[in-house]
Amino acid sequence: MKDRCLRILLASTALLAVGCGYALVGRGSNIPDDIRAVYLAPLSNETERGEIEQFMTQSLADELVTRRRFVLVRSLEEADAVLRGSVTQFRVTPVSFDRDGRADEYEITIVADMEFQRTSSDEVLWAAERYRFSANYEIEDSTDFVDEENTAIEEAAILFAETMVSDLLEGF
Repeated sequence: MKDRCLRILLASTALLAVGCGYALVGRGSNIPDDIRAVYLAPLSNETERGEIEQFMTQSLADELVTRRRFVLVRSLEEADAVLRGSVTQFRVTPVSFDRDGRADEYEITIVADMEFQRTSSDEVLWAAERYRFSANYEIEDSTDFVDEENTAIEEAAILFAETMVSDLLEGF
């Protein structure tokens, strides 16, 4: 009797979960199936940090290609949809210090306005204003700050792209 009640309870819970719209991460999408060709417009840069938009555009292109959900095209005319955006904020903040008072760990914060739009009707399929991403990085030697900052920005751009494309595909 206990086994039967337990099976009924488990089956009811499973049906309830399915009925509530739960799905495995990576299985759902809010993007219509007819959107296959995407034009990635180069991101604009509203910050004082040069090259940030280049790192971000390249990372987004790499991530979109890696996911194999879309084919990137070279022009807006070939595209079913366009992904465009603008880097609106870039900040580097020290978060820890060595014994001499020099920063040895920083947090990079990137904020961007992003939009994914159908080209045939200008319908916005997904948008994220003030999309925020942060990542920490350590530096070995304070004299190498600029070189390590570029490396950290590249790594943060990759993580930003992974997160943003996941959110785009999964509807968050």
